[in-house]
Order: sequence, then C-alpha cells, then structure tokens
Amino acid sequence: MSLVTAGVVVLDCAEPEKLAQFYKELLAAEEVGAHVNRMEIRAADGFRLALRRDVNATAPSWPRPENSLQAHLEFVVDDLDAVERLVVSLGGRPMETGDASGPTEERGYADPAGHSFVVRRGTPTAPKQG
Repeated sequence: MSLVTAGVVVLDCAEPEKLAQFYKELLAAEEVGAHVNRMEIRAADGFRLALRRDVNATAPSWPRPENSLQAHLEFVVDDLDAVERLVVSLGGRPMETGDASGPTEERGYADPAGHSFVVRRGTPTAPKQG
C-alpha cells in the first residue's frame, strides 16, 4: 500500500488567482482548494494543479539556456489549432522553440505568468535535446 495518495504539480507565481483562472478555463477544471497564498484546481480526469504565491517568482527562460526549463506541463489534445486559439485568448503566448525542423505534432506555450507548457497530439516523437 502506498503512503502517497495523490500528486499535485505546483507552480510558483506572483498572482495565483489569475493563473488559476487561466488553467481552470484551459482544462475545464474546478477549484478544489484555496487560501490566501495557494489555489488548487482539478480537471475532470483527476489531474491536479496548484498555484502558489511567490512574490519573487521569475519565469523560466526556456528555450534560452540562461534560466532554462525548470519544469513544464504537457497536455494531450486532439486539435492543436483550436487549443492554440484558446491559449492565446486566455492570455497565454506561443513560445519559439528554436527548432523549426522538429515535430509538428506539438507546440510550446507560456502561461500568463511565463511557465512553459506543451500541447501535443499522440505520443512524443523525439527525446528532449540538451
């Protein structure tokens, strides 16, 4: 029997309320916990994400190496174009990965606080480089 009953991905950010709203809409999730410095949401499939207040949070610089990728989220989708429109309408932005020859079945984005995430179709086609 495992002592750990659930896992939660936690992103530090300056404004957890705003970032929680972004991910609630992107994932069609519901808020399952909140207090002054932390918001937690859960998607219909059980995926849990928490946003923790850190007034000194700095966004990763990925794909640039100086503050590189600290962590990222990956979401499996059916329609890359529709998801891109949603991400941008919610305040996210596309990220230039620097590899135009890479697979076209995934796209990189940053949420409104600068955390990187990838949306992809199917299984990954190439290992992480670098």
